[in-house]
Amino acid sequence: MIPPAFDYARPASVEEAVRTLAEAGDEAKVLAGGQSLLPLLRLRLAFPELVVDVGRIPGLSGVREDGDTLVIGALTTHHDILRDPLVGRYAGLLAAATRTVADPAVRHRGTLGGSLAHADPAGDLPAVALALDAELVVVGPQGRRTIPAREFFVDYLQSALRPDELLVAVRVPKREGWGFRYEKFQRVAQAWAVVGVAALVRRENGHIAEARIGLTNMGATPLRAAASEAALAGVPAVADAVARATAAAAEGTRPSSDPSATPEYRAHLARVLTRRAVLAAAGGE
Repeated sequence: MIPPAFDYARPASVEEAVRTLAEAGDEAKVLAGGQSLLPLLRLRLAFPELVVDVGRIPGLSGVREDGDTLVIGALTTHHDILRDPLVGRYAGLLAAATRTVADPAVRHRGTLGGSLAHADPAGDLPAVALALDAELVVVGPQGRRTIPAREFFVDYLQSALRPDELLVAVRVPKREGWGFRYEKFQRVAQAWAVVGVAALVRRENGHIAEARIGLTNMGATPLRAAASEAALAGVPAVADAVARATAAAAEGTRPSSDPSATPEYRAHLARVLTRRAVLAAAGGE
């Protein structure tokens, strides 16, 4: 389909982008890699009067260390995240989930910041950001602020970003030595996840000392499987114990019904995939 007509701006700096967004108000959309926005435009699900292309602003891509944190530029592509040694060492869960995003063409163009700002609960990376306790750094007319991932996703396709703010970086605490796994069920290759589970596990003396679990497509926003996280603390990293603790994975969720699955089936998938993901992350039997 042909998208509706819109004006186009390509700012050369973060400051210029923020001014442009502030002047446009609610009528602007930010274009980064375009892998989330362009389908919405083609399907006429978005009608911006102005598209602000931030894809060539310098300094918004790449990965660096800042003490116990990785700082990932918002324009860093999925492809570059997969190749980055710092991500592989300290945020393996992010790399594992990114590897499942769409196809190589999308991964070469799509960006981490664009995926998170799109706030699609069926997207793979928002749940990963929750599990990693990531923070999102945004810049607006009043300056810079940092939003915890648990506060960033507020509703379906809605984030805590204000219309005049730009996401510039993602801060991810280092998790060296933690086990991780991303499990996803999808109808066909390259399709959105029917349900996905992002699991991080810290193991001590054959037991799970701590678990962090993000759920994809189990509500209007990505969610943490809080009941299972609490139940997993201190249990042996063996199949029976993990299965009992992850039986609560769907508690507190509100999965939708659509042609792909009923809420009941999604809840079943959440339990099964959480068990698999946690057991694999814990290196259990």
